[in-house]
Amino acid sequence: MLKTRFDSEKALEAILYVASKAPIPDLYHVGKLMYFADRKHLERYGRLITGDNYKAMKNGPVASGAYDLLKLARGDVGQRCPAGCTPEIVRESLVVSSGGDHAVNVKRDFNADFLSKSDIICLDEAIAEYGTLTFGELNDISHDDVWRSASRNDEIPLEVIAAHSKNGQDLLEYLHG
Repeated sequence: MLKTRFDSEKALEAILYVASKAPIPDLYHVGKLMYFADRKHLERYGRLITGDNYKAMKNGPVASGAYDLLKLARGDVGQRCPAGCTPEIVRESLVVSSGGDHAVNVKRDFNADFLSKSDIICLDEAIAEYGTLTFGELNDISHDDVWRSASRNDEIPLEVIAAHSKNGQDLLEYLHG
């Protein structure tokens, strides 16, 4: 199985980017926009934006490292901080309301030095394409063959995400070197 290397610093900047630009910057939308941006980026450039691992959760695919950062920003008790970050940096950067809206509020600007031009293109496209969709619409779209490929709460292999891309076989060959 292909493995990725999660970059928590880059993930935090990507979260800040999406939350500052998304029309609906709540926990669910930010997570799904990052998922769709990652799918676009993998398909076009052969890599995920932050190297995150995806899990098949109840409401669709979830980037586990980014979700950990968001739960930390929400103040979840006992939430671990992914390697490469500190709880203080996360809490100084954003806050997620624990109320009904689960709004992701940025406390600082994103640092564009962490994001490549291709990262920004795919993030912007995902925001434009999916940013105004309702929870139900995003839920329906993300419950696709990729999500169905894994048991609930299990990891979705990168190979599965790649195989469901345009030119999936070519992408798989590229990823396997």
